[in-house]
Amino acid sequence: MDETRIFFIVVGAVAVVVLGYYTLQADQTETIMGEKITEIEKLIEETTGGFSPTVSDSPASGPFRIDKSQYLIGENIFFIVDNLASADKGRVIFLRPMNDTNYSVYSMILFDGSKKNSFNQYFKPALSHGKKICTTDDLVGMWQIIFEGTDYQSISFRIIDSFLFGEEKYYEDIC
Repeated sequence: MDETRIFFIVVGAVAVVVLGYYTLQADQTETIMGEKITEIEKLIEETTGGFSPTVSDSPASGPFRIDKSQYLIGENIFFIVDNLASADKGRVIFLRPMNDTNYSVYSMILFDGSKKNSFNQYFKPALSHGKKICTTDDLVGMWQIIFEGTDYQSISFRIIDSFLFGEEKYYEDIC
């Protein structure tokens, strides 16, 4: 019996040492990860000048919605259609601002609720020779989404004069 007792004491001691080691390692890993996260947060703040990303607020009109009401230059605009009535048929027209009172068609999406009642699309407003969008000034401002062929109210969103991190290189003047 004495050998069995000694065996269990040794096994117990080894188990305590091993568990203690792994607990210490986990605490050190957690501390290191916390320090890394703090370091990354500081780097993001320095890189973006303290600018926080735009907030998802999902403006909607009937079955149509977008993910935000404000976007940075270079961000994708997510357009969501959910539970479109079978009688709904028409065009979604995205209008970019020309000035305070005039708009220009940027793109269109056809929809027919009798064929498809839900779908998602996304696009990234970009400079374009063909559309005469030469500088980021041509993208910045209050955009409108209208739903031709329906009684749904339009949705507005704003593109602000700040870039999504890393996107500046894609928006050099082209005209």
